[in-house]
Amino acid sequence: MLRAILIADDEESIRHVLVTLLTDRGYEVRAVADGEEALRELQARDYDALLTDVRMPRLDGLGLVRAAQALKPELTIIVMSAYGSHELAIEAMKAGAYDYLPKPFRPDEVLLVLRKAEERERLREDVSRLRREIAQTRGGSQLIAEGPAMKEVLRVVQKVAAAQATVLIEGESGTGKEVVARAIHELSARADRPFVAVNCGAIPAPLIESELFGHAKGAFTDARQAKRGLFEEADTGTILLDEVGELPLAVQPTLLRVLQQGEVRRVGDARTAKVDVRVLAATNRDLKEMVERGSFREDLFYRLNVVGLKLPPLRERPEELPALIERFLSRHAARLGEPQRRLAPETFALLARYRFPGNVRELENALERALVLSDDLEISPDALPESMRSTEPQPSSPPLLDPDDFSVKRAQRALEADLIRRALERTSGNRSKAAELLELSPRALLYKIREYGLE
Repeated sequence: MLRAILIADDEESIRHVLVTLLTDRGYEVRAVADGEEALRELQARDYDALLTDVRMPRLDGLGLVRAAQALKPELTIIVMSAYGSHELAIEAMKAGAYDYLPKPFRPDEVLLVLRKAEERERLREDVSRLRREIAQTRGGSQLIAEGPAMKEVLRVVQKVAAAQATVLIEGESGTGKEVVARAIHELSARADRPFVAVNCGAIPAPLIESELFGHAKGAFTDARQAKRGLFEEADTGTILLDEVGELPLAVQPTLLRVLQQGEVRRVGDARTAKVDVRVLAATNRDLKEMVERGSFREDLFYRLNVVGLKLPPLRERPEELPALIERFLSRHAARLGEPQRRLAPETFALLARYRFPGNVRELENALERALVLSDDLEISPDALPESMRSTEPQPSSPPLLDPDDFSVKRAQRALEADLIRRALERTSGNRSKAAELLELSPRALLYKIREYGLE
């Protein structure tokens, strides 16, 4: 809202009319007689808007607009112009003024211009607020973090996003490594710059160097013209080297040079080009073991693993299953034009005891398939793939809930209690070791043991 308004006009009658009109409407108003005095006033205190005449002694309106814009870019400036000075008023608007009032003006014209300016300020504030909310939620909003392991992942993601360090994301296939990489990018200062994801395992070995770093014209038989590589495509942004463990040994020194020197050399070119790229890497392989076997360079491993992130498989984070199910059903129902559906209790029970070798990706694919095959609003077990329907109940894990209980919170509590019970069984009742398995503090574990009556 515009509250404090400064008026600059060398005509006393104009100043008096405007002060009276705007004060009666609840504005805080100060009036001065020339541009230099107005500029001193702007330097001395905060104003939301400036109403200035174009022709004034010492410092005219055009000079005042330019000086005020340099001093306070967010200030709303309205110029007032008498007959014959419209050209100057237009010049003032080019310099940053929001609008102008032709003289003589009626009181309602002044109030209308101010209302328009206030509406513009409200829209700007709404846009700024939405941008702040998006900045706070984007990236991280794609990550479900109900349990301690994924909450720690989300904490590290939010922390490393602001840094420029390379991050190595490890985890089984389907755990969401690319989702985490995109979250890091979208929470970083590079969010509005390119994000390039490349699957190193999907590119034939003879072509991967050309794909990553580009090639010069005539570098090889089919190189009829020069080509930019993916690193150049990602310049000023982020590149994700997915399945980096599949990178051939012959190409690894070139990647190491890019990481160390920040420059690329196209295949067949003697020149190098500077690139500003943040590198994220992901793998489902044990790179340390590959280093020991000699199939991955040790120096490259340490360059990539400045910050390491390990994503737990879905079978180790069952407390996230209800939230993931809800998200995928909602997302794919909207995309496919299907009505919103829910799982039957027996369908959820099957998913709850399934081991998910394909992790989150397998769950998402199964739910998309179930949406397509289901005719009822409640998804029955028949809509699940055969591998999930044939899962035998785990004898060590008691039923999660009454089949007629649809409470997500109670399902999460039941899953959490079951995890704690299993951890205590595996450690023969050693609470310290169980707390490590569960990624809880010993004190938090003791509290939950008492809460769930597992003493």
